[in-house]
Amino acid sequence: MKIFSIITIIYFLLSFPTIYSQGKVISGSWIGKLKLPNGIQLTIVFNLQKSNDEYTATLDSPDQGAKGIPCGKVKIENDSINIDVPAIVGNYVGKIIYDEKKITGFWNQAGSSFELNLEYTKEVSPPNRPQEPKPPFPYIVEDVKFKNEKDNITLAGTFTYPEKNKKYPAVVLITGSGAQNRDEEIFNHKPFLVIADHLTKNGFAVLRYDDRGYGESEGDHSLATTMDFAEDVRAAVNYLKTRNEVDKNKIGLIGHSEGGMIAPVVASSSDDIAFIVLMAAPGVPGDSILYLQTDLIYKAEGQSEEKIQQILKGLREVYTILKSDEDEISLREKLKIKFQELFNQLSEEEKKQFGNPETYMEMEIRMVMSPWFRYFLKFNPKEYLEKVKCPVLALNGEKDLQVPPKENLPAIEYALKHGGNNKYLIKELAGLNHLFQISKYGTIGEYGVIEETISPSVLEIVVNWMKETLN
Repeated sequence: MKIFSIITIIYFLLSFPTIYSQGKVISGSWIGKLKLPNGIQLTIVFNLQKSNDEYTATLDSPDQGAKGIPCGKVKIENDSINIDVPAIVGNYVGKIIYDEKKITGFWNQAGSSFELNLEYTKEVSPPNRPQEPKPPFPYIVEDVKFKNEKDNITLAGTFTYPEKNKKYPAVVLITGSGAQNRDEEIFNHKPFLVIADHLTKNGFAVLRYDDRGYGESEGDHSLATTMDFAEDVRAAVNYLKTRNEVDKNKIGLIGHSEGGMIAPVVASSSDDIAFIVLMAAPGVPGDSILYLQTDLIYKAEGQSEEKIQQILKGLREVYTILKSDEDEISLREKLKIKFQELFNQLSEEEKKQFGNPETYMEMEIRMVMSPWFRYFLKFNPKEYLEKVKCPVLALNGEKDLQVPPKENLPAIEYALKHGGNNKYLIKELAGLNHLFQISKYGTIGEYGVIEETISPSVLEIVVNWMKETLN
């Protein structure tokens, strides 16, 4: 689901352990709403703890499904508290009101401050997710395993179908970027669980699985590229062809975000695919996606145009190095010099927020040098979309800031047309974000705050199109 730029978009996740000060106990969990400038409020939980006269802390963001993020130094003097969170380059400063069991303060990050007031709590309720289906289900649910013979790994997933002794059209669900489980779980949402439930209730068999190296699936996710994930999809299709419940002439793919890149790769080289559904799929090259999303996300977060252009300039310089064919040692040396140069351009305040510059730069280099990232930068969906001959449904939300519709949907349509495929439907959906939630801002920080997992209208569009296409 999710393609992020190398300039980390940080969303404010905190939690901190127990603390005692001046004989007054403030150990335990403290909860508050982080007030962002676009009107979004994120739930933040600090868990405080004292050990051997020193304080430690962790950070939770229930809305975003983040828990136990380690904090750095915790200082308490009289009624003041200061907590560093180097993992996300942030800092919390507050005033403790012991008698009221409250802390008033501000979260500081990237040169900005946001109000964050906390109250002591004994229990933190999980965010409400009303669309998430609960058992018993009115269909058959099986935990299954299948083999990717090429890479010699076993993948684990869930196979659902309406009832036994019948054959059904079937789909494989393909997750977005980053290691994800079979439900494509993100920000406490489970989009693939909701999609699979709806499709199965409407007469489809559905296979969803944990990404390689994640959950119950074998393999090493950190060494894999988009092409490796395509092999996993081929293995999933081959597995469906062995199932008596599946109509082998009606197997399709539904891919979200990077999954929408993978689906055309598989469909372009296989006659086994009856249709593909592309949800927030890229239509332009990988580096172009990153430039677009960086620009839009920072604008949505209120960053100045001058600062955005500075960031984009740095990205272009880094990507140019990464896209060269030089050996890994040379690339690392050039990247180290470039990141040092970019770091030196920061203000003194910004430099302090990144902590140890050596550690920061090593983390950045490690990330951009990953096989997946380097492959993604050069990947051009057009090469595969032009070869897709089966029917295609391409959907994108109007407010998608990660895979912007205005640039990507026309690119998908152009590639299909250029390849001679006229069996497609392209739709930009008003008011929806990258996760296809009804959204006000489209920002990543909003995903977890929204209770809706996926707009019901999207589920209906997908099901109706699939039924019409297969009839």
